[in-house]
Amino acid sequence: MVPVIELRGAIPIAAAQGVNPWIAMVISICGNMVPVPFIILFIRRIFKWMRGKSERLNRLVTRMEDKANRKKGKVLQYEKLGLFLFVAIPAPGTGAWTGALIAAMLDMSLRSALPSIFGGVCTAGLIITLLCVGVIAL
Repeated sequence: MVPVIELRGAIPIAAAQGVNPWIAMVISICGNMVPVPFIILFIRRIFKWMRGKSERLNRLVTRMEDKANRKKGKVLQYEKLGLFLFVAIPAPGTGAWTGALIAAMLDMSLRSALPSIFGGVCTAGLIITLLCVGVIAL
């Protein structure tokens, strides 16, 4: 799994390789959620460390922060519900990892952000799985 694609790509790829889509969904949800608490808790410190290491890493951090800042307006208005909806939309760039980055930039606590992100990941996983099952049925 990689950022941007996350489970939105993992489930169809697994289904195309003959894995049961429902099993692929559960595994993808679990895998998608593994880095989320670490992103929320440590990304600011990691970014600070990266900025001090090199100009190239500094530019990378700036791009990631800019991406989160561009998308955080959607989340700010409704906070927890906004974060859930942002993560639940199965489109590139709206997954759990970006949602966790936005939560960290908004100083949301792990306790308030994690359920919203998990619910969004489950919803996105269900949508993608239902699409895969429908395509397979055709």
